[in-house]
Amino acid sequence: MPVLRQLSLHISAGEFVYITGSSGAGKSTLLKLLYKELSPDQGEVYVGQYPLSQLRKKDLPYFRRRIGVVFQDFRLLPNMTVEENLAYALDAVGTPPEVMDRRITQVLKLVGLSHRRHAVALSGGEAQRVAIARGVINQPKLLLADEPTGNLDAKNAFQILRLLERIHRKGVTVVVTTHNDALLHRFPHRVITLEKGLILSDR
Repeated sequence: MPVLRQLSLHISAGEFVYITGSSGAGKSTLLKLLYKELSPDQGEVYVGQYPLSQLRKKDLPYFRRRIGVVFQDFRLLPNMTVEENLAYALDAVGTPPEVMDRRITQVLKLVGLSHRRHAVALSGGEAQRVAIARGVINQPKLLLADEPTGNLDAKNAFQILRLLERIHRKGVTVVVTTHNDALLHRFPHRVITLEKGLILSDR
């Protein structure tokens, strides 16, 4: 059985949207379709006005530069400092050194971090803030956050949502998967609820 079925939805530029539902509902699969880690068996996925089925393999890295992705398990390089993790993301897309330094300073200020500790020494909340900094350092128009508060306590979860709202106010479209109802009530935005691969509600 397909993970997602008969799915039709539109997210406008500049929106903040939650994708919610129980485990196995298809939340993470939907995000993977948006950054083309997966491709649909049927139908089409558009990001901007571009159909992803027409995206050539060689163009995939350029496409992904326009999208920031934040993972629940952070995916930081543990033996690197915070700055080195961010520089690695910039170097991967050929950012000049003088631009690199400026961008790193900007995003660390945005997420409220300025130290040079190694990633392995960070708390969960700090590691998630670094992961978000890495997600936005290439100045994407779209930020996808897959359960960004799933491993955090309530205090750190609220701090992460405030940070995502701050990024949203800068004009970035933000899509967040979550099963945390407290976040939906504390930080209200559009909520798309999935159940067994179908859209149960969109409000």
